[in-house]
Amino acid sequence: MKADYLSYRIATGRCILGMVLQGALAAILVVYGIITKDHAAVTASGYTILGVPIWLALAIVFDQHRRERVEALEAEALAQQGGSTSVFDTAAGEFHPAAKRLAAMHRIFLPIVSVAMGLAYLGMGYWRLSSARRFLATNDAPVNPTDAHVTLGWGLAIGLLTGVVGFIFARFISGMAKQAIWSNLRAGAAAIVGTALMGLGIAIGSFADLAGSDAVRRTLPLIVPIAMMVLGVEVFANFLLNFYRPRKAGIMPAPAFDSRVLGFVAAPDRIAASISDAINYQLGFDVSSSWFYNLISKSLGALLAMAAVLLWAMSAVEIIEPHQRGIVLRFGAFEREVGPGWHWKLPWPIERVEVPVYEEVDREGHRSAVAETTTGVRVMQLGSLPPVDAKKAILWTNEHAQEEVYQIVQPGSTDANASESGAAGRDVALISAEIPLHYVIENVELYDRLGDQQTRDAIIGAVARRQIVQFFSGRSVDEVLGGNPELLARQLQDLVNTALNDIPNGNAKGTGVRAVFVGVNGVHPPRESADKFEFVVQAEQKREARLEDARKDRIQKLTEVVGSVELADKIVVELKGLAALSDSGADQNALKEQQFKVQTLLETAGGAAASLVQKARADRWATHMSERGRAARYQGQIAAFQANPVLFQVSQYLDSLQTAIKDARVYVTDDSVPDLRLIWDIKDVDNGAATFDPERRKAMGNE
Repeated sequence: MKADYLSYRIATGRCILGMVLQGALAAILVVYGIITKDHAAVTASGYTILGVPIWLALAIVFDQHRRERVEALEAEALAQQGGSTSVFDTAAGEFHPAAKRLAAMHRIFLPIVSVAMGLAYLGMGYWRLSSARRFLATNDAPVNPTDAHVTLGWGLAIGLLTGVVGFIFARFISGMAKQAIWSNLRAGAAAIVGTALMGLGIAIGSFADLAGSDAVRRTLPLIVPIAMMVLGVEVFANFLLNFYRPRKAGIMPAPAFDSRVLGFVAAPDRIAASISDAINYQLGFDVSSSWFYNLISKSLGALLAMAAVLLWAMSAVEIIEPHQRGIVLRFGAFEREVGPGWHWKLPWPIERVEVPVYEEVDREGHRSAVAETTTGVRVMQLGSLPPVDAKKAILWTNEHAQEEVYQIVQPGSTDANASESGAAGRDVALISAEIPLHYVIENVELYDRLGDQQTRDAIIGAVARRQIVQFFSGRSVDEVLGGNPELLARQLQDLVNTALNDIPNGNAKGTGVRAVFVGVNGVHPPRESADKFEFVVQAEQKREARLEDARKDRIQKLTEVVGSVELADKIVVELKGLAALSDSGADQNALKEQQFKVQTLLETAGGAAASLVQKARADRWATHMSERGRAARYQGQIAAFQANPVLFQVSQYLDSLQTAIKDARVYVTDDSVPDLRLIWDIKDVDNGAATFDPERRKAMGNE
């Protein structure tokens, strides 16, 4: 092709057309992504809009090529005229401003655009990747099936439209890029073929979701930004390699934002040519001219068709692993249930085998598929969630659960007695408990008829929670808080199994699952009222403490009194027997014998009672002997009186007088003293009167 300005004008027009088409596709994707909240579509629109600067830069460069060609034609025309001046002769090599601007564009403008595009790819890819992680972590809410099908239908249509239009235009541009003067158009073809691939990915994800699996749609929000970051790295790698790539005269340098990877997708024939050239170079002869290569190339279509048929026929064999049970669906309708082993079925999409997926739900409610199995035990939390921090103390009065779910129970015995006076039926109590439901799948058909995994969990959870509410509403708070949790769990498990087997499910009844364990763990009242329950516990503890103090005092006192508790109990029994004999009017011999037995026990005791008995016995003996001495002395006095009465009387009088005046002071006076009373007045009358009299004070001093 002749390298004239008309060729560059055509290339400029194609670049402008690509820029408009790229912008239109970006607008379609961003509108669809915002309306349907499709994160991958919004990210793809960001990549598509970044292709507009690529087309714009190529349009500017090709237009400058056109100007340079026009300038060259004008210079050639002037040179062919015979009347050229010496000015043009001497400065012909310098008077080419369009050529200088073109060289500057390849040397400065395109590298700057390449660096900017690399940073844009990396920055937007990182931003959208972080956003995708948050989006996938919070986007687990169930969607209306009708709305979901409409959204997926639009996604399929827009994805196919973007993919088909983008790929056709990319093939057209890559065909033009085979010409040397249009080689830089490969960068634009690579940009728009990337948009086509993203649109094709959205279409495939929507189709797979309509078929029953959202794995592709949940992966696309991560794949698209990662692909953008990879393109950014490739741009910088090309930018560095351009410094070391040899430059040949007459060959247009490729910009760094020209993706070689996407270029192969836009022109797949280049891959075959590159592989053929590599094989020919390694083997040393032209393999493409051999008979085997020609035979393979002629039969390639038939071989590919045969391979496709074999792959499709292989879908008629299904292998079920030992931990799985599945159901065969023919055009979506139940056909039969299959167990472990290999099974024949009609090829896809006529028949397919479905095995229930086991999903785990974290504390935030996010679901993650773990495995396809029917033998594993599945867990569902029907009450309060377990504590987050296992090392934190779990008390009624502190926050230890992420979310509390309360159950209504009957009031306790005290409240129930109080309500009999007229408030019956109006008081309730609340308790919180961890109620994990462990269940297994017994009938895959019934289980699959419930719906998808979220719907199954919702139905099983609703049925079980209804039984839980009814179960606890008939129990008192004392039964739940202080009862037997194992018995409550067994009763609740039986009720849940009965309810799960009785719900209608198509033409049959039951959910196809069996509860193997229902726990009642961590039962406690609301945190705001927990201290009131602690008051009761404190009162009970104080009561027990007082009882222990009383037992201690009993042991201490009985030990002090009789030496041991056992002996005290024995003495009490004998005393009760003595009291019974006294009350029954028994004969004196029996009473004395019982009294002697009690006395013997008291005397043999080693405590204060024995000491008191011994002291009483000693006091009795001392009193007895004292009275006997007084009686003997009195008999002697009577004998003395009878012998000499006067002497006895005088002796008694003098003894009495001696006793009376033994401690008294005796004064001997004359009979002339009229009054034996003595009156003394020993006060000092001058003590205060001479305080301010110097003469008296001096006289008193002399005295």
